[in-house]
Amino acid sequence: MTRKIIALVLAVFMVLSLAACQDKDDSKGKTEDIPVGKVETENTDNYKIGIVTPTLSTSEDEFRAGAEMVNKYPDIVKHITLPENFNVELETGISQILSLADDPDMKAIIVNSGQSGLLPAFEQIREKRPDIITIATMFDEPGLMARHVDINFSTDWIRRGITIPTKAKEMGAKTFIHYSFPTHLAMEEILNRKEAMEKTCKELGLEFIEIITPDPQAGDGPAAMQQFLREDIPRQINKYGKDTNIFGTNCPMYDVIIDEAFKLKFIVAEQCCPTPTQAYPTVLNLEIEEKDLGDYDKINELISVKAKEAGMTGRLSGWSMPSQIYIPKFEVELAKHIIENNLEIDEGILNKEFLDDFSEKAMGARADFEPIDENTNNYFMLILESIYY
Repeated sequence: MTRKIIALVLAVFMVLSLAACQDKDDSKGKTEDIPVGKVETENTDNYKIGIVTPTLSTSEDEFRAGAEMVNKYPDIVKHITLPENFNVELETGISQILSLADDPDMKAIIVNSGQSGLLPAFEQIREKRPDIITIATMFDEPGLMARHVDINFSTDWIRRGITIPTKAKEMGAKTFIHYSFPTHLAMEEILNRKEAMEKTCKELGLEFIEIITPDPQAGDGPAAMQQFLREDIPRQINKYGKDTNIFGTNCPMYDVIIDEAFKLKFIVAEQCCPTPTQAYPTVLNLEIEEKDLGDYDKINELISVKAKEAGMTGRLSGWSMPSQIYIPKFEVELAKHIIENNLEIDEGILNKEFLDDFSEKAMGARADFEPIDENTNNYFMLILESIYY
């Protein structure tokens, strides 16, 4: 039986600190004698990997990623969830993470959370079980995460201010339109990305157009913003032509942007959250069997077929899956690789070349990893490779 899926993807933006991050090796040397990431794995038959995510209702993608890894490795992966009311039950969340370290077979603990405040759990794990590998994607200050967590990953939302206009240019765009609104532009990471887009457009010879929409976080909500887009996008395409890339900073914008793209044939190099489940299934009326809801290859193929039928081949692009799905699954695969090969993290793991290649091998999707700064070797920002419909 089939059903339509309406993808509501959370637009999560990592707040990047400007403070210099501390070097991992120096800070770790003060707290433990065992080499960083050294796992005693004479017998790996019974080892465990713990993964901690929000609940299904709090963050569907991260929860489903954890559940998928349990299904893939039922004898290895243990998945637990943080409390629904995270801010009130922070201590409970920390206790839940620590409970994983009570299992003597636990060799790695992974935490994916769109909140901050869980670092004390990692400090206590290091004191209690320094043999356990820790991996995290969280919103705590990067310098502190680099000090207390063995390996850290985050989606590089800011670097997309360079990569999106660059890709738009390669796809044939001559004009780049940026739609946003006041409350979004008041957010540092969104403003920084917009400024990076404007600078990159200038360097590439793209005309950059900034347009302010009604604010969905005030007044009439998303409806007024969507109606504005519905009326304004045709005006802009009439003025600048179909070789125009349109980018919006808000997920609900894309129900209109994608729909209008199929009508007017302009370019959408990437959505704000570049995933096949943002707007495409709804706009294109895709019928997806329930068993295929996590089959992104199949979903991407369905979109490509629709693009071809509409004469839009090569005018639309994005990422093969949501980053909130990719990162937890990648982290489990990485922990599994380290444990089963009895590797030390500092030997060959913490470098861009290995991570880029390992992503392609383990996930079927290549990623572009970069250290968060030149002084930090265990905190990586990533961008997934593009797919073109």
